[in-house]
Amino acid sequence: MSDTQVEPAVPHHGHRYDDGTDLGADATPASSPNARVQSPFSPDEEDLVAPLFVVLVRHGVTEMTTSRRMSGGGVPGPSLSAAGKVQAAKAADLVYGIGRRTWTHLPHVTRVLASPIVRTQETAAALGRRIGAHVETEERLREVEFGAWEGLTVAEIVERDGDAIHAWRRAETLAPGGESLPQVGERVSAVLTDLAREHAAECLGGRDVPRGVALVSHAVAIKSAVGVALGMPASHWGAIWPSPASSTILQVRAHRDGTIAETHLLCLGVPVE
Repeated sequence: MSDTQVEPAVPHHGHRYDDGTDLGADATPASSPNARVQSPFSPDEEDLVAPLFVVLVRHGVTEMTTSRRMSGGGVPGPSLSAAGKVQAAKAADLVYGIGRRTWTHLPHVTRVLASPIVRTQETAAALGRRIGAHVETEERLREVEFGAWEGLTVAEIVERDGDAIHAWRRAETLAPGGESLPQVGERVSAVLTDLAREHAAECLGGRDVPRGVALVSHAVAIKSAVGVALGMPASHWGAIWPSPASSTILQVRAHRDGTIAETHLLCLGVPVE
């Protein structure tokens, strides 16, 4: 990806693109290539299809979340707690409101993909019901595998393995029996690459309009996706922190051949109220 730009992390209420074209859910292809110019930084705008907006939603809290224990993608559980289910419902309403109540210049989210882990499936089910979409399971969106650290707190890991947890957080090593941050970034960013290619194919198929998709995932997976999109070294991804049930929005600009030209971070970790 190239020419990545960070845009203001605040919701938009009724703003329009610089070209004055309203790109809501029912937008139709523009009649002139110049009418679709979105980014002054892109050297080949006429080769780009309409934007794809990706909403990264973290699952609601579980008992493991509140007890601050490592809960990775190597095991199916745990389920959402009662508080987590409330958060999931609020996250679903937030996503439903995109293009309606907030970020009104964006298209409605019409597709939901989720990690196969129980807590993300439960959160995604709330989103699917709210927007009327079937939840698609995507294995690559699962959380990092913590291996031998599964179920432990940071203090317990330090007592057991010393500085290893901090070396892992700096992307210097694997979790014992688990994954490294770059490995997570590779598989999660591959999902964005595939979505961009599918979106471009749909655009070339006759509907060159913006689309919105929600990816329901986990803290480390989401920070890895953002880190890769922004071209950050993996050692800095730990500075990104999406809170439970929060939403992060990326704008992906793809070439007509489906390759990603640039990605913009529109907002990071918008919490539910």
